Amino acid sequence: MISKTKRIARSVAVAFAATAAVTMALPSGNAYAIDHVECRGGENFLKIWSHLDGRSSVDCYANGGRTSFGGWWVDRISTGNNDLIYYDENGDSVRVNRWTDITFPNRPPKVKDIEII
Repeated sequence: MISKTKRIARSVAVAFAATAAVTMALPSGNAYAIDHVECRGGENFLKIWSHLDGRSSVDCYANGGRTSFGGWWVDRISTGNNDLIYYDENGDSVRVNRWTDITFPNRPPKVKDIEII
């Protein structure tokens, strides 16, 4: 007859092994928490000036992750303390390093997605 202590120890070991197996089997993905935030002076957010169909917009983002940008034409990007990759409608991805302020006066990119890395 197995003692109560041995049964508890075996149950704990089986539970631990099952948890480890599930943890190893599931892929670990990146947690994306990019946020569209209010633009405020003095903050080092990613700031993007854009236009589409006669409308213009200035948008700010914080935290890492990827989000849709809706195919807007980008006129200017100020990265603040963020490294950025933007994905244009042609399928290209372009990295823009932190502390960069870039304008596109002649041929602005049409951006599908943005990612803060």
